Amino acid sequence: MEKMLGIYVHIPFCSDKCGYCDFCSKPASGAVMSKYHHALLKHITGSSAQLSAYYTDSLYFGGGTPSYYGARRICELFNALKRSGRILKSSEVTVEMNPESTKRRELELLRKEGVNRLSIGVQSANDGILKLLGRRHSYKQAEQAFKLARSEGFTNISIDLMYGLPSQTKNDWADTLAKALVLKPDHISCYGLAIHENTPMFSYVDSPFLASEDEQADMYLYTVETLEHYGYGQYEISNFCLEGFESRHNRKYWNLEDYMGFGCAAHSCVDNIRYGYVSDVSRYISGILEDGKVISEYENTSNLDRAGEYIILGMRTARGISGKEYHDFYRSEFDIIELQLKLFEKHGWAILKDDGRWRFTSSGFLLSNTLIGALLEAQAERKLSTNPWVRDVFDDMKDKYVFPARNKMYTT
Repeated sequence: MEKMLGIYVHIPFCSDKCGYCDFCSKPASGAVMSKYHHALLKHITGSSAQLSAYYTDSLYFGGGTPSYYGARRICELFNALKRSGRILKSSEVTVEMNPESTKRRELELLRKEGVNRLSIGVQSANDGILKLLGRRHSYKQAEQAFKLARSEGFTNISIDLMYGLPSQTKNDWADTLAKALVLKPDHISCYGLAIHENTPMFSYVDSPFLASEDEQADMYLYTVETLEHYGYGQYEISNFCLEGFESRHNRKYWNLEDYMGFGCAAHSCVDNIRYGYVSDVSRYISGILEDGKVISEYENTSNLDRAGEYIILGMRTARGISGKEYHDFYRSEFDIIELQLKLFEKHGWAILKDDGRWRFTSSGFLLSNTLIGALLEAQAERKLSTNPWVRDVFDDMKDKYVFPARNKMYTT
């Protein structure tokens, strides 16, 4: 069976940085973008040996704002990937866009080159809230961008929305959802506002203008109920779609499939080896073009790591996790984890589906961080004597590292 791969390309540039954003992104001049583009092309062409070992069935150009970077550059990167790897004609190819940088000519170029999916950052239908967030578009521009993309032949369009925003009420959020549904997108991502310390929005912490946890929970549950009513199935905590329009690329992350990243701050996981690149644009450019030092982290993941990731990522999805898969893939018993899931079931947080898979309910998704933490604790409680493969991992670690006695964690 041929090995399949997803490819992610990070474009870290925006016209301006939004007040809530802590992603690797920054405003930049054309000169910086040109240098970065040169580095990306070199990075891709220099990776042809790794790329050609796989068939690629999903590509994702994310950011930042790829539409600000420009369709011509995106197409050049796409062509470099086509020359360097084995990209299937049936691949899902996504480009993120913001309304103010969505232009007809740009869409024509992308469509002609083979881009078949767009993700448009709408965020809110309230222009006042958009201004508070530091967005550079109005809702009317968002509508126009969406309709323009449809007129140019894009039949797979996702929009991003946010709730729990400063001064946003449940009625505001309901209005945003209603207006979004009128557009009839194929996919909708709905994210609750998360405030990070290194962003301008951090000044809103403890502000009465922010929705409380209970109010944000109400918005989330309203979202799930409303979108389901209009035919948008929830297939992941924050993602909803019409039948057949799940994001093929994002499913690779949630299903622990192989993916390879290019660009600053991009991450990869291939054949259980996980690595990431430096998040500083200048260091990435100089590393690729000069000294080759661009790897910021590298890890050969073990079965123990992957078993934990299977729980963390699988329980984010509507598909959930399976005791049989867990046992077959990771050679470990599921009984302790299932006991915890049965406890969640009594509280209405989890359900066992007819196909034998466990998943969270909508209420469970609201508590997912806490509940997943409890599942990982249950996983860790199983003694090493019932998991010989775990002992093998630790024995291997002992050959490489010396653990001080005061830090000893594992016993047999």
